[in-house]
Amino acid sequence: MKVLIVGSGGREHAIAWKVAQSKKVTKIYCAPGNAGISEFAECVNIGAMEFDKLVAFAKENEIDLTVIGMDDPLVGGVVDAFEKEGLRVFGPRKNAAILEGSKAFSKDLMKKYNIPTAAYENFDSPEAALKYLETAKMPIVLKADGLALGKGVLICNTREEAMEGVKTLMLDKQFGDAGNTIVIEEFMTGREVSVLSFVDGNTIKIMTSAQDHKRAKDGDQGLNTGGMGTFSPSPFYTKEVDDFCRKYIYQASVDAMKAEGREFKGIIFFGLMLTEEGPKVLEYNARFGDPETQVVLPRMKNDIVEVFEACIDGTLDKIDLQFEDNAAVCVVLASDGYPEHYEKGFKITGFENFKDKEGYYVFHAGTKFDGDNIVTNGGRVLGVVAKGENLKAARAEAYEATKLIEFENKYMRNDIGKAIDEA
Repeated sequence: MKVLIVGSGGREHAIAWKVAQSKKVTKIYCAPGNAGISEFAECVNIGAMEFDKLVAFAKENEIDLTVIGMDDPLVGGVVDAFEKEGLRVFGPRKNAAILEGSKAFSKDLMKKYNIPTAAYENFDSPEAALKYLETAKMPIVLKADGLALGKGVLICNTREEAMEGVKTLMLDKQFGDAGNTIVIEEFMTGREVSVLSFVDGNTIKIMTSAQDHKRAKDGDQGLNTGGMGTFSPSPFYTKEVDDFCRKYIYQASVDAMKAEGREFKGIIFFGLMLTEEGPKVLEYNARFGDPETQVVLPRMKNDIVEVFEACIDGTLDKIDLQFEDNAAVCVVLASDGYPEHYEKGFKITGFENFKDKEGYYVFHAGTKFDGDNIVTNGGRVLGVVAKGENLKAARAEAYEATKLIEFENKYMRNDIGKAIDEA
């Protein structure tokens, strides 16, 4: 079968790598792809939001399955566009992708169906938000309602910071229309855990746990980014936590969406906070996480195409989802200055060091070809991943592996997975 993957980052590279292992697949395309993805797929110069062109390409090339990697096209309705033309596509429809597309919607859903989450209020007027903050307890969290590249969340320690945050989101429009409505919620403390799942509208199958590092600098300092590294599994995601989440969060979320007439097929990413009162939902995403995918898929035993098809066909209950009994760590190599100002176009060397190296992977996030060279083309450039028998071993291997890749202005955090030492 022929598969088209939509996206251009490290997540899509990991998906392409995994799809390439399927015995069912004869040809992979990726739109628009990147330099690393081209090892497994023929890259096509079509943007992720060019729905008409994507649909036309899928029809002309007799694509059997399209996999949507990114959030923007899902929220924009790309799955609906494909289904309208009778094409098989993996991902939630527009009316289900709202689970990620609107934080106000997802918070209201959780309140209505008693799914544990932080106390909150929604505001579509800056005046009302500022008035609410006059008496609100600090610290507090402000969230842009819409998509904001994973950066539309402000943690405010003082009332002044919170007031300034409202101005940034709602008046200065730092994230555009995403800030037309904001969610103001209580600040929760505890360990964060990411849990990805496959969903077929009724059945949910949980993948292995992971933990992301969002801040740009060591010690969780600096600005929020798209993610500077991950590890899997999380030692804090215990059987007790899993049992609680299965009972009160996972299936409850799938059932809630169905009850609202928004049947969800695809990936639900649960961002969890393990609080003293128990696990609570921080956020939902409607697609694979990035860079969580880069540590989860290398540990997955199943043929991923079979799982995608089961989600589409409503037969996920027949899939025995399995993961290796080991660990993986991903360290993101970024351009110095990310997420604000950074230069691109630097030649990357050292890829040959990973040839035939079992248990090591380099997933490209922001790269492109410049003649025969691969050069940097983004803030997050590469995700260097290593597996090990446990988290400490995987972490040590991943950091050793980062030494094998070089480019000018290379930057990384040096404490990815340091929480492992505290487990």
